[in-house]
Amino acid sequence: MPRKPEPKYTDSISMQEFFDSFKDVLKLRLLTGEEGLKTRVRDKSVNRPSLVLTGFYKYFAAKRIQLFGAGEMGYLRELSKSKQFKVLNELADRHVPCMIVSRNLLPTKSMIEIATERKIPLLRTPLSSRDFTTTAVLLLEEKFAPRVKVHGTMMDVRGIGALIRGGSGIGKSECALALIEHGHSLVADDVVPVRLLNERELMATSAELNRGYMECRGLGIINVAELFGIRAVRLEKRIDMVVTFKEWAPGMEEDRTGLERDFFEILGIKVPHIELPVRSGRDLARLVEVAAMEQSLRDHGHDSAQEFNERLISHMSND
Repeated sequence: MPRKPEPKYTDSISMQEFFDSFKDVLKLRLLTGEEGLKTRVRDKSVNRPSLVLTGFYKYFAAKRIQLFGAGEMGYLRELSKSKQFKVLNELADRHVPCMIVSRNLLPTKSMIEIATERKIPLLRTPLSSRDFTTTAVLLLEEKFAPRVKVHGTMMDVRGIGALIRGGSGIGKSECALALIEHGHSLVADDVVPVRLLNERELMATSAELNRGYMECRGLGIINVAELFGIRAVRLEKRIDMVVTFKEWAPGMEEDRTGLERDFFEILGIKVPHIELPVRSGRDLARLVEVAAMEQSLRDHGHDSAQEFNERLISHMSND
């Protein structure tokens, strides 16, 4: 079996990366402070500096993006120019990564001067404060999400995300090909990039380079979308179960009841895990398909093995 890969963690991104990646979706326009785009964002939340403008800094989240909405801009405009300079300089002293003004509101002259002088990126967006915050936090969650690359083949089988693992040449791609012929969808083949979202959901995708392609021994590289249609390919899917193929050997223990639950850990999240011995005559694609349907039943509160066990115990008790 392949060695367990090391996860990658992102603890900060530069304002340049934030601006380049999200300027279109967040409709951002840089007004001044371009020199400060090398400053790094170290928090995936957005802060409204309302209390800071009044002089209260005790719980100020300075590492976050600072969003000035209608309330903050209205308060600033009520202040004299000298008071604005004092407040904004104190804000700049905390080394904030940027200042963003929502609703296409015009920044005050003091904001522009301070941002230029202190080299703080000052940006503007037509989005409302609520819409900007919601979208920006989701995008930052994505950027900061822990990531790992897993060797295997990722499939969407009847709405269940199944990660198929196993040694090289054991038949993962052949099984995936049979599943695609049954109407299921390929997410990634060979190397599966996985990221952890909201500290609870494992999302698998594929590298852009090989998206929609599979390697089949004896056939070479095939284009799944061209052969089976665009519905045979998915961009991403949550991992709901892991299936590991193992070479069958005489005397190998095989689960006969399904009462015992096994789990496979990815980025600290335990995923339901099934081991399938590979031997001549076994229809692995059909077994994976049934395993996915069984997992769907469990997700909806129905456990076939447990239900049968309870019926058996009840029958024995009645006898």
